[in-house]
Amino acid sequence: MSPVALHRVQLRHLHCFLAVARLGNLRRAAESLSVTQPAVTKTLAELEDILGVPMFVRGRRGAALTAQGQVFLRHANTVVSGLGEAVESVAGHRARAALRVGALPTLAASFLPRVLLAAQARGTVQVTTGRNRELLERLQQGELDAVVGRLAEPEQMVGLSFEHLFAEPLVVVVRQGHPLPAGARFVPRELGQHPLVLPLGGTLIRHAADSLIAAHGIEPRAGVVETLAVSLGRRLCLSSEAAWFTPLSSVAPDLATGQLQRLPLMTGTQEPVGLVLRIDQMPSPLLQSLIGAVRAEARVPGLQA
Repeated sequence: MSPVALHRVQLRHLHCFLAVARLGNLRRAAESLSVTQPAVTKTLAELEDILGVPMFVRGRRGAALTAQGQVFLRHANTVVSGLGEAVESVAGHRARAALRVGALPTLAASFLPRVLLAAQARGTVQVTTGRNRELLERLQQGELDAVVGRLAEPEQMVGLSFEHLFAEPLVVVVRQGHPLPAGARFVPRELGQHPLVLPLGGTLIRHAADSLIAAHGIEPRAGVVETLAVSLGRRLCLSSEAAWFTPLSSVAPDLATGQLQRLPLMTGTQEPVGLVLRIDQMPSPLLQSLIGAVRAEARVPGLQA
């Protein structure tokens, strides 16, 4: 890029470019920047004219980065993030803030550890667990930077973007040697004769569990424990005759070792797991690292088995 072209690139060009690159859609980028879509189109045209190459390929599905746009993306993020750090240092906030990540308890215990090992080398990551609704509300309020959770109702997703990562089934597991047969002789209604460990009431995964219980005519008669804590559900399941209703990812290691066994119960539900971000945020280098690690881990075989 010539010195003349370099001086013509303004911060508004970079903000517009990064918003479209992140959201893949000019309309949504305009909403996140609080400007009109024609203004976004004009700003992108100015940037492409300055650089002399196209940054995006526009189509029915939105705007996709060209090869030149992908190269420019890395540098644009660095410039904007560096400028933000410079402003903070002048304002007396030199210490870099930690990345604040929210995750559902089941995902925090299964999916998230390898993600954090890949992203944590670049900074400090604070992890908060809780119900999906609570995490999304904290994200909307700026108290979290990202959430690994589930897609919610439209009114709960205002100002947020959801990137689908994978879908996992709800499974019912018991300890090895449990009285219930795991083969063809298994009768779902007999589950009611044993303690059940269910997700907390009011959660999306609990709705799925309740639907499953109703569909198979299961009548809990031996007590119910409600929890989202994976460690508690696992311990109850391993040390008693309890049957645990839980997402597959939270018990995959124990199924692999044979400590737990999956009952042949057709759940008929696939719960979507995704990365949730605010559409108006500018990802820091650490958040970009986390996003990359999340996407890489989501491609690991076996998450949807």
